[in-house]
Amino acid sequence: MTDLSRTARLDVLVEGYVRPPHVAGTVSLIRDADRVVVVDPGMVADRELILGPMHELGVRPEDVTDVVLSHHHLDHNVNVALFPVVPVHDFQSVIDGDVFTRRDADGTRLTPGIRLLATPGHTPQDITTLVGTADDVVALTHLWWTDEGPAEDPYAPDREQLRRQRERVLELATVIVPGHGAPFRPGTSTPR
Repeated sequence: MTDLSRTARLDVLVEGYVRPPHVAGTVSLIRDADRVVVVDPGMVADRELILGPMHELGVRPEDVTDVVLSHHHLDHNVNVALFPVVPVHDFQSVIDGDVFTRRDADGTRLTPGIRLLATPGHTPQDITTLVGTADDVVALTHLWWTDEGPAEDPYAPDREQLRRQRERVLELATVIVPGHGAPFRPGTSTPR
């Protein structure tokens, strides 16, 4: 991952949360080279919470070139249809219209500044999107729900695998954009 270009622009469109019974997934927009990528267009209180910030950034739904899904829970993918038929990337494939192409996400390069990593932890199918911005290497991931963890993810089927993947991402990233919270800089209190 040392060859990650530092050319991408990242905007968090929706900062996710978990306040039962209310749940919203973090939704992000990445622009790099000729690509406009939405990561995890999932559950939000109103779809305008995704579309409004995009509009303010000068990005229309038809400008989106790719969608990335960190995993297949509905709170991270229920709004994928907001975007025209574009490649949808997950842990094992790219789906473009009715064309299913199998490929492992680990190491997939979408642009010089965007890479996908297979990071099974929250689910066996998780991926992390690494983004090289001018200031940071940012990891968009559900290995953490928020900056506080949880330390013991209630959905993780393998606690040791989650720990290994968290360590892997922490070796690469200077900022974490978690599945249901604000971006944070990892430190000694970051759950491993």
